[in-house]
Amino acid sequence: MERRHPESGQGLTHREVPRLVGLLLTMALMNALLYLCLDQFFSSLRHSTEDPKPCPHGYFKMGQMKNCSPWLSCKELRAEVRQLKCTGEGAVKRVFLSEWKERKVALSHLTSLKMKDDFLHGLQMLKSLQSKHIVTLLGYCEEDNTLLTEYHPLGSLSNLEEILNLSKYQNVNTWQHRLQLAMDYIGIINYLHRSPLGTLVMCDSNDLPKTLSQYLLTSNFSIVANDLDALPLVNHSSGMFVKCGHRELHGDFVAPEQLWPYGEHRPFHDDLMPSYDEKIDIWKIPDVSNFLLGHIEGSDMVRFHLFDIHKACKSQIPAERPTAQDILDTYQKVFNSLGDTVTSQTREML
Repeated sequence: MERRHPESGQGLTHREVPRLVGLLLTMALMNALLYLCLDQFFSSLRHSTEDPKPCPHGYFKMGQMKNCSPWLSCKELRAEVRQLKCTGEGAVKRVFLSEWKERKVALSHLTSLKMKDDFLHGLQMLKSLQSKHIVTLLGYCEEDNTLLTEYHPLGSLSNLEEILNLSKYQNVNTWQHRLQLAMDYIGIINYLHRSPLGTLVMCDSNDLPKTLSQYLLTSNFSIVANDLDALPLVNHSSGMFVKCGHRELHGDFVAPEQLWPYGEHRPFHDDLMPSYDEKIDIWKIPDVSNFLLGHIEGSDMVRFHLFDIHKACKSQIPAERPTAQDILDTYQKVFNSLGDTVTSQTREML
């Protein structure tokens, strides 16, 4: 009989097995290093734009500016800002992409004198609340009913899915970055609830699209609040509460205390509508978070870990809902624990 050479069989040889194992280990190591490098890169990218020394009140700095500049005056806005094209319009403002010293900026004009009080309220909020959570104010002119803010080319937060579907942004379409966006959003709500002015309520948020339109997505994939025209103040100690608008609200997105409580047989009347507090913002957090998490690998795992805190947000009794700080702390714990799990699993693969 013909003797077959031991290495001529169809199975893997003793020499080939170690090579294959080594190749698999090398690929696993490269994937792990790539993941860690990307995560570190985008983490540093996010933090690189957060100025550890913010400008003093009445000054601004944006982009690659090294020094703080004072808010632009009427004279400077008229002479130095070149209006390019309209990019959006709401009930209060019409927004134009504009140019200032070769930098893209957003110039807002009051749409109607009937809305001037809202416009001035929004301007006052912008002036008083400047921080990493709020779009940067560059200048204003009350005489012309205009204000100038930093321009963010990615636009409204409602564009998130469309942006992340672009090939250039696929590397940030991960549960980690999406969860960080949700934490940014909750961080803004927490800042408003504990603002220097007192407890402010994000009233212009009666449905999900309208809520998303109040925020901008920055180039380093963080969120800033942009529209502050409807931010009434709550003061529990003095019994001062709010009502968001003067019309009847409907749907599951708004908190139950925002719904007409007297049934469909009694016509809505604003004077009879009870007021409420900042916990209406808490009710909406799970819905906004669900949008931000999307439907990608890992997002359902995140939702599972956030189930209890989201259930608490949906309590029918406002006082039983957690604070924005409680929710932010829980999100941070989930982010850390899931990150540790991924790191541990990667090490086990190696």
